[in-house]
Parts: sequence; C-alpha cells; structure tokens
Amino acid sequence: MQATDTMESLSAPIRRGPVPWQGLLLAVSLLNFWSLPTTAQLAIVSTYSAEGKNVILRIRNMPPNAIGFSWFRGEGANPKRFIARIAENVVFYRTGKEYTGREEIDLDGSLHISKVTMKDTGIYTVVVRLEDSKKEIGFGQLDVYQPVRVPTLLASSTTVTENKDAVVMTCYTDAVSTQWFFNGMDLRLTERMQLSWNNRILTIDPVSKKDAGSYQCEVSNPISSADSEPVDLDVK
Repeated sequence: MQATDTMESLSAPIRRGPVPWQGLLLAVSLLNFWSLPTTAQLAIVSTYSAEGKNVILRIRNMPPNAIGFSWFRGEGANPKRFIARIAENVVFYRTGKEYTGREEIDLDGSLHISKVTMKDTGIYTVVVRLEDSKKEIGFGQLDVYQPVRVPTLLASSTTVTENKDAVVMTCYTDAVSTQWFFNGMDLRLTERMQLSWNNRILTIDPVSKKDAGSYQCEVSNPISSADSEPVDLDVK
C-alpha cells in the first residue's frame, strides 16, 4: 500500500500544468549523473623522435588483467607484420618477420625500439591478451624525423617598382612547418600578400614602399628548426 501511495504521489504532478516538466528534467539529470562511465579504449601513446634515438611506445588504458602482449607494424594484427610477443612473465617470447633486433617488449607491455630509423615511422598495433582468454587491440603512431636542413629563400626580383610590380618569394624546404619574418619580426600579412597552401611561397602584388626590408623564412619540425639567409627587398 505504501509503495502504491508513493507511485501515485510521483505521478500525480503530471496532471498539474508545467511544474512536472521541471521534476522530469531533474530526474533525467540525476539518471545521467549516476550512469556508469564507459570503458576507456586501449591505445598506443603516439609519439615522435629524432632519428637515431631510443623510443618507448607505451600502452594507454591498460586492462588490469593483461597477461600477454603482441606487437605489429601497421594497422591491424597482420601476421606478416608481426614484431614480437611476450606472455606469462617472459616464460614465452617469440619474434616475427618485422623484428630487427632493435625491439624489446617490457613487462608492462611497452615496446622499446633502439636507434630508430626513418623506416620505423608509421602506425603500430598492440594486441593485449587477458586472463579470461579475451583480447583487446590498440593503435598508435610513431613519427621519426631528421634535423631540418637550412632552407634557401629566393625572390623573383629584389628591386621592384611601387604599385606596379609584384614579387614572389619561395622558401625551398621539405620541413613540416614554415614561418615568415620581416625585419626580424613575425610577418603580418596585408591584403596585398598571399601565402601558398604550404606557406612556402609568399606573393606580394603589387608591392608598396612599406614592403621594403629584409625577409626570412624559418622552417621546423618537432625536433629542430633552421633559418634562411635574409633577402633584402628594395622598392623604388
């Protein structure tokens, strides 16, 4: 009887205008608050390194009941890209076709790669074996970089006429990022300036007396940076 009274008391306000919607919203809010979080996805922590350095690929959101680890190059557990497998606290250790002698799996499942090369760049896959015979799979990216080379900055012309000529400056590089400087400061683009999609070509059309000065490009990747020699633009 008491339970019935309670149910009636909860349902009764529904017939009394707008007030029940406030209670309904509160109930939904409470349900969301007490809902259990979803399991975090197993993954490899993506990282980068300079060529020749040692790298550790760590596992994120590791399940607590892991008993074995298998590592592969590429996306997916392709047997042809198998590196190595460890299980039962190093009682079992096996290597595959992608093993170069520079890889080692730690007890926590991390993959150590010594003296990485540019060929080590790419996606890696780890398969974690659990106590209940289930498996989880995760992916991550390793990027290996060489120090950037000093870029070469060339201009279509270094002496131009104001409000008549255009000038095109090209920063020759294969680096990831390119930034421009004018008289030692960050270049502020005007309505007469345009950069190419990769920031390596600067076009000024037409030139103004305000554009006269020294230009440089700086190139960089996650491990290094380098500046070009300055190019002086003379506007008549």
